[in-house]
Amino acid sequence: MNAPLPSAAPPEQTVEGYRQGLGKRQIQMISVGGAIGTGLFLGAGSRLQAVGPSLAIVYLICGIFSFLMLRALGELVMYRPTSGSFVSYAQEFLGDKASYVAGALSFFSWAMTGIVDITAVALYMHFWGVFAVVPQWVMALMALLVITAMNLVGVKWFGEMEFWFSIIKVAALLAFLVVGTAILGLRVPVDGHTTGLGLITEHGGLFPHGMLPALVLIQGVVFAYYGIEMIGTAAGECQNVREVLPSAINNVIWRIMIFYVGTVTLLVLLLPWSAYQAGVSPFVTFFSRLGVPGVDSLMNMVVLTAALSSLNSGLYSTGRVLRALALNGTAPRYLAHMNKQAVPAAAILTTVAIYLVGVGLNYLLPAQIFEIVLNMASIGIVSTWCFIVFCQIKLRQAIRAGRIAPTGFAMPGAPVTAWLTIAFFVSILGLMLFDYPTGTYSIMAIPALAALLFVGWKAASHTPLNVVPQTIPSAELTDDADFTPTSRTDQNIP
Repeated sequence: MNAPLPSAAPPEQTVEGYRQGLGKRQIQMISVGGAIGTGLFLGAGSRLQAVGPSLAIVYLICGIFSFLMLRALGELVMYRPTSGSFVSYAQEFLGDKASYVAGALSFFSWAMTGIVDITAVALYMHFWGVFAVVPQWVMALMALLVITAMNLVGVKWFGEMEFWFSIIKVAALLAFLVVGTAILGLRVPVDGHTTGLGLITEHGGLFPHGMLPALVLIQGVVFAYYGIEMIGTAAGECQNVREVLPSAINNVIWRIMIFYVGTVTLLVLLLPWSAYQAGVSPFVTFFSRLGVPGVDSLMNMVVLTAALSSLNSGLYSTGRVLRALALNGTAPRYLAHMNKQAVPAAAILTTVAIYLVGVGLNYLLPAQIFEIVLNMASIGIVSTWCFIVFCQIKLRQAIRAGRIAPTGFAMPGAPVTAWLTIAFFVSILGLMLFDYPTGTYSIMAIPALAALLFVGWKAASHTPLNVVPQTIPSAELTDDADFTPTSRTDQNIP
């Protein structure tokens, strides 16, 4: 194993102009943090209210297919690490149009997700009475300004902040699991209710509203896992990625089992599922019912951190995706600009401009914005994940044909599991039709989204840009990128 670089030495530059400033512990915690976000900390409240204890089963099913998607992405990353992530792989294996659509839909889903996250921050802040008089849109704007600053200072600082965000999230969930398990084991009543299976059997069973609501809810639960694929984007800025990535990805499945399936199961064994409600974190609900002074406030601070973490990750990812599109010639040229910290500042600030629309929506529709945007984000999420698996299928075909060497980190059960995963994701779009009104309207909006993609494709220059390879590890070189048009045969285009 190579000796680590001295702390004073700048990190190595990639061919795309990024710094490899993320270490093993940061990548490990980014993989954890990506799997624990707003969908669990806030979304689980409304989901429990909608379908009851069956939410744990839905989390399990979605978690399995999400993990298979992540293994598909892992095989692609082991073949060729890149900060362009699946946009780069789509360009290589599926062609220019597929790369453009994949990147545009990823940007769309992350933009919608960012609006969800800033909405969640505002809702969390209103938990404290002192902030009740502050408009929701003001809270959303403050959160956006803080996270924008975090993303512009350099990938090392992003990784460090995400590391500590993830530590806080994991510690909070572990604290809940320990406390909740102890209360359940000792049969201590919570808010006058006897804990245990009786809270399920005496309140309608696993499917208190029937099976159809649980099926329809799958599209919302998939949103909870969005972000786990960010580890593939971060891999391009990671040191020793081929050593770090496999274990980071494989550990995601047990985190899903514990933090999602285990947590939701424990929640419905401690309080009736009807005690949880939309707009309030179920963890805050539980700790407030314990009657311990200040614990609910502390937990609300934790879930606030989770929302900020998710927003931070989304802004990181969209910046890299937009820049990859610009380098491919399918997004405006200015998006390829990097600042002196080797950060795609133009792409990040463009995303922030979209998030400002979310701030406006928080002003106009403070009560409905979370569910509306979540459904719109689900369309982009499903599409992005399908593109990732399609790229893996093409990669495996090239490996079997002998054109590419085996990666050593094959997706288990492929190609059967790959096609099953795609079928599952496509079925989610069909289920959204039954989620009236927001899900139904979201599906009906697909033709309008397709029209926007068509206009964007026609308006693009389709002339890829070539980034000058770094000859010395100086961040200043990233400002001097050679944006000279180059042919499609240039293998350095990410």
